[in-house]
Amino acid sequence: MVNKIEQDHQRFRQIVRGKIRKDLRKFLSRGELIAREGRKAVSVPLHDIDIPTFRYGDNSAGVGMGEGEEGEGVGQPGQGKEGRGGEAEGQHLLEVDVSLDELADILAEELELPRIKPKGEHRITTVKDKYTGLRPVGPQSLRVFKRSYREALKRQLAMGQYDPENPVVIPIKDDLRYRAWNEIKKPQSNAVIVYMMDVSGSMGDEQKELVRLEAFWIDTWLRRNYEGIESRYIVHDVRAGEVDKKTFFSVREDGGTRISSAYQCAKELLDHHYAPADWNIYLFHFSDGDNSSDADNRLCVRVLKEQLLPNCNMFGYCQVASAYGSGSFINVLHEAFPDGAADESGPKLVTSKVGSRDDLFESLKTFFKAGR
Repeated sequence: MVNKIEQDHQRFRQIVRGKIRKDLRKFLSRGELIAREGRKAVSVPLHDIDIPTFRYGDNSAGVGMGEGEEGEGVGQPGQGKEGRGGEAEGQHLLEVDVSLDELADILAEELELPRIKPKGEHRITTVKDKYTGLRPVGPQSLRVFKRSYREALKRQLAMGQYDPENPVVIPIKDDLRYRAWNEIKKPQSNAVIVYMMDVSGSMGDEQKELVRLEAFWIDTWLRRNYEGIESRYIVHDVRAGEVDKKTFFSVREDGGTRISSAYQCAKELLDHHYAPADWNIYLFHFSDGDNSSDADNRLCVRVLKEQLLPNCNMFGYCQVASAYGSGSFINVLHEAFPDGAADESGPKLVTSKVGSRDDLFESLKTFFKAGR
């Protein structure tokens, strides 16, 4: 019976997985998906999955015993002309909890993303308890009933005390078995994601929502590839500073833009906390492409070339369409790094443009298709 239930559950999960893959582009652009995010899972609303129901026999023979007129609905209030229901069939909406790891795997399958190979030495280790066997002593919370029962049965059979006519098996102290564990030291691949965003007056609520959606999926994919992830957030107009996640997605200024301030802030953050030998470093900058001057563009290129790109796995620049931004900074990067500062693993500097929610799918594929 348990195996049958498990098979049904696995089949249901496959159906859910197929539905999510089919509508992945739609899910990528749904802000409410992030709002339903739990600690390790999200609640995904799915249409067109038949919800199991009980089916009863034919009731066409008439109403049962008691009051009632022929043709009157059973268990429903009488409906007048104004209370008449609609004629169209309703859509079932079922919310299914999906782990972030499973969601990342679906994303990888649909976008054909290669798994990321962490770079550097795994110097940081974690210690975990792993159950490796059984032992005759231990706390009651770790007692294994089946093995204890089996030991008692073996003892009674060996001593000739087992009676098939009266199959009573009572474990004694020597029969009890408990789960045993060992401490396992495991190298941990660590990564840091530094998000930078222009919060000047040209970046409105619509642009911030696009950034919020893309950052969620970037986070989901990278956390699937690394056991330890830290996320840091930097906002900038003409000055830059580190903020928490909530502030990052809500703050808005009305000043100008100096992009180099964000890059220098990111450099200081990495210098103080994240040694390239120990950490896999991912930098993402979101902007509408408007910068204060050509001199600052040149400074940005120098900071990238000399300080950020040599120490990171990838630098992703995402230009979000805005009616007020010039959109020229992406061209500055293309001219300065025509090959994307490529090394043996491919380009380190990757750029994408997002004009609407429909562009998120291709933007994510652009960022991670190299598997850095």
